[in-house]
Amino acid sequence: MGTDLNAPLGQGPKKRPARKRDRRRLSGYAFLGIFTLAVAGLSGWAALAPDPLLRMSDPGASAETSQAAAGQLASSAKPKGAAGSLRPSGAHSGAHVEEILTDDGATVTKFTPRPRGGEGPALISAGAMRGQDPRMAALPNEDLIEATPEGRLPIIGPDGLRPMDQYARPWSGARGTRIGLVVGGLGLSQTGTQRAIRDLPPDVTLAFAAAGNSLQRWMQDARRDGHEILLQIPMEPFEYPDNDPGPHALLVSRGATKNLAELHRSMGQITNYTGIMNYLGGRFLSDADALEPVMRDLGKRGLLFLDDGTSAQSLSGTLSGALGAPHGFADLVLDSELSRNAILRKLDELERVARRNGTAIGVASAFDESVATIADWMEEAGGRGIEFVGISALVNDPQQN
Repeated sequence: MGTDLNAPLGQGPKKRPARKRDRRRLSGYAFLGIFTLAVAGLSGWAALAPDPLLRMSDPGASAETSQAAAGQLASSAKPKGAAGSLRPSGAHSGAHVEEILTDDGATVTKFTPRPRGGEGPALISAGAMRGQDPRMAALPNEDLIEATPEGRLPIIGPDGLRPMDQYARPWSGARGTRIGLVVGGLGLSQTGTQRAIRDLPPDVTLAFAAAGNSLQRWMQDARRDGHEILLQIPMEPFEYPDNDPGPHALLVSRGATKNLAELHRSMGQITNYTGIMNYLGGRFLSDADALEPVMRDLGKRGLLFLDDGTSAQSLSGTLSGALGAPHGFADLVLDSELSRNAILRKLDELERVARRNGTAIGVASAFDESVATIADWMEEAGGRGIEFVGISALVNDPQQN
């Protein structure tokens, strides 16, 4: 309360000598002044000193580069406030960068793209990636196209990129239960094709019939919606000609040259597909001499082959292994009996196969019953921990093994 209990009664506390208190106050002011000057000095040095990155030597730099760097060091030492002075960036920058010192001491940084050759947009690669930018999914990668008399055919790019990888649907990479569903016959019916693209989730792979109409248009719609796509090639069945797969089918009686010409004609009808799937073809797939040139051609072009699994005598798996071509087998045909209950039973069976083996592939056609049932079942099955993936994620790929 302002009193000293130990002082004699009637006497207040002793006051400190004024000289000692003033001396301490002056010392504090002096320390504050020195600290302020030190901060100001460091700030001025940081503003006026050259960029330390410019002092770093580049072992591969030429004499001209060294002289230019020396000139930059000299110009960057201009006192702050010299309006219009420039300080270019180092040679390793991705763009030309200039720092302009204004009258008020502020620094304005100007970025200018460095000159480059060629035309068109600049593409920056961040390493290998699976799939295509969704904004470009409806357009083919021109590096993966070969112009031929039969049309624009898929090829492996100059950097080794395969169409199978470029047009694949990305997936999580997790090793849980995975199912691939393929709905084929698109392009043969306008209303059926529209319904399949509209109603099926983008995880479903869509297979377009080579004999279909407006295939490039439908392909673009499907790719914009996120679907991976295949091309169905007609092949000779055992019952041919009573069971005719259609025009431009691959036949055992034709030589390799004629079959490859028919294959390429069909392949040129469309772009942006990851691979080929057979339509019928029991007899053709069982004949090694007829099938080998086709499988070899697909492998060289970076495409996968999906066998629909309807022929027990198929040699596609054996030949693809020998040739190093990506290959897959369908486990079940889902709509051999065209009713909702029958398709649901097949889908449940497919789920059991996937849980037992880790993966499973089911194929169906773009019938109304098939599309509606598959769409409903996928919505329910997704809640049971199943991941639906594009077919390219499930094939046996020698490059990934």
